[in-house]
Amino acid sequence: MRLRSPLFAPGDSARKAEKALAGPADAVILDLEDSVAPSAKEGARATVAALLPGIARPGVVVRINPRGTSWYLADLAAVVPGRPAAVMLPKCEGADDLLALDHHLEALEAVAGLAVGSIGVLPIVTETAASVLGLGGMAGAGRRVQAFCFGAEDLSADLGISPRRADGSYPAAIAAARAAVLIAAAAAGVPALDTPWPDPRDAAGLAAEAMAAAEDGFSGKLCIHPGQIEAVNAAFTPDSARVDWARRVLAGFAANPGAGVFSLDGKMIDRPHLKLAERIVALAAA
Repeated sequence: MRLRSPLFAPGDSARKAEKALAGPADAVILDLEDSVAPSAKEGARATVAALLPGIARPGVVVRINPRGTSWYLADLAAVVPGRPAAVMLPKCEGADDLLALDHHLEALEAVAGLAVGSIGVLPIVTETAASVLGLGGMAGAGRRVQAFCFGAEDLSADLGISPRRADGSYPAAIAAARAAVLIAAAAAGVPALDTPWPDPRDAAGLAAEAMAAAEDGFSGKLCIHPGQIEAVNAAFTPDSARVDWARRVLAGFAANPGAGVFSLDGKMIDRPHLKLAERIVALAAA
């Protein structure tokens, strides 16, 4: 599943969900959490459960409600038979949440006649201060995890601060959590997805932040509006010069299988460059 530009769509509107599913986003996240009022939760769950079996496109994700809420298990029971590619777990505060979700999915997959492990998990791992502290234990706890997601808005509310300064930069605690997600994702061997850009009207701000996120090591950015997809896809797609460099690195190591280092364009290339080149070529191929 490609995850450059996962787009949220409210689960309580079949029209908006179908529009998102027909669009160019790499993945579509049918949302049962933040975009749905408490009074509409049951209706949204029924709408998403009815939509899932008829969806042909890949990359369909359902954001369920957090573990510990009264909606969590009912959400899972309703959506698993529809075979989403993954469920997104908000407010994931540590390994216990991932292990519990794995257990619940395993039981529901068995009942639905699905292969155990066929449904992935996208946890949002920084929506509370407690979740940031729990990041260290998450790397080895999520066999289903397909990416770690950074969420700035809920974390800033938990800390009682604004998510961004006036110049668009992150306050110290938010920046530290963002960096921690990148490190935890690398330790787990999965991609990291950046927080959404909150203003769909600010195309320049989105493009700048998406490019910076790609340079920092994120593999994609959560989207809240269809108009954000093009800029986000562009930011997380390697340009032709970058791909050409990566292919020449791979060719250099292939031509020198016993070498640990060689020279390319007057610069020394070693094994860490090989790992980076492999990632760039894989992104380009996807």
